[in-house]
Amino acid sequence: MTIAQSGIDRPLRVVAYTDAAGIGGAEISLGHLVATASDQVQISVVGVSPKVVEAIAHRRPSANQFVLPANGIQSFVAHLQILSRLQPDIVHANLCTPWACATGLTAALMLPRARVVRVDQLPLRTTDAIALWRTRAISLRVDAHVAVGQASAQRMEDFYALGRGSVLSIPNGVPDMGEPEPLPRIDGPLVVGSVGRLDLMKAHELLLQAIAPLTEVKVVILGEGEQRTALEKLASSLGISDRVSLPGWVDNPRSQLSGFDVVALPSRSEGFPLAIVEAMLAARPVIATRVGSVPEAVLHGETGLLFDKNDVSGLTQAILQLRDDPALRSRLGQRAREIAIAHFTVESMTTSYERLWQKLMITPRSPRLRVSRPHD
Repeated sequence: MTIAQSGIDRPLRVVAYTDAAGIGGAEISLGHLVATASDQVQISVVGVSPKVVEAIAHRRPSANQFVLPANGIQSFVAHLQILSRLQPDIVHANLCTPWACATGLTAALMLPRARVVRVDQLPLRTTDAIALWRTRAISLRVDAHVAVGQASAQRMEDFYALGRGSVLSIPNGVPDMGEPEPLPRIDGPLVVGSVGRLDLMKAHELLLQAIAPLTEVKVVILGEGEQRTALEKLASSLGISDRVSLPGWVDNPRSQLSGFDVVALPSRSEGFPLAIVEAMLAARPVIATRVGSVPEAVLHGETGLLFDKNDVSGLTQAILQLRDDPALRSRLGQRAREIAIAHFTVESMTTSYERLWQKLMITPRSPRLRVSRPHD
């Protein structure tokens, strides 16, 4: 990014903010951005969890780190004090849910010169009236509102009555580690891999149900969570325990992708999951649900296969099709890698955000107290 084009003769000061209590795809994505931002950007990582702040900042040695109280009036005061002290040009808030980061965003909106960017990683609706109106009020006042795909952007606009075209789309990206390893053998069981938390939203139980009637198919799920016992019991009741592996969380899931023939994500809700891009860069075909912005990466019949949410039969048919057609698996996987390199790398994501930051610095701030009526 050419900072001089923004009228600034010093490094651009950016606060990367999250109030996440744990590490997930949203935080990994923010870490990629922090690591790869231009040397002309001075980044401070601010959050409420020491573990999360350290995980995001550690790949950029020059990044400052600040951990603030999570709750209460002292939390808001601390947020306002540290943001006022840092005097950021940009406050870049990364939200794992639309109602997250309310304290940090509110404090940021009170700064006299800072531009505020909110990035919604997961387009969810809430039935809590207070959370809904607070989310809407903040969203209407930020200088830029970003979601991780076109479909996710439209969902946020609709869920919170923000007006069409008010939310931008910048897909998440992951580093390209070079050419993938050759595909595994074409004989023997088809290995279907999945990466993600073991919870109901990820819907791994659908994957177990889908392979139950199939032969020569095994499943490996990398992740940990509250559904482990339930998944183990389900595998036993379906008589497929010998074809299901739950090795737990691994620090580098990408290292395991060479052992998968196919990657499946049967999630009930997603924004733009990094696991899909990881699989695509490894030239693995993806089977996934038509949720969030997933169809913007998994192009049906081109980079993978799509099925409807909760459709066990559709998932079974997709697995069967790829089990019986190794040439199709190879063709989908190679095309997936081409698409991912062209559109979904960290470099592409970072360039998009830096262009946005630069644009905001030469654009008047959005009004904070009174906002115009959203467009239909």
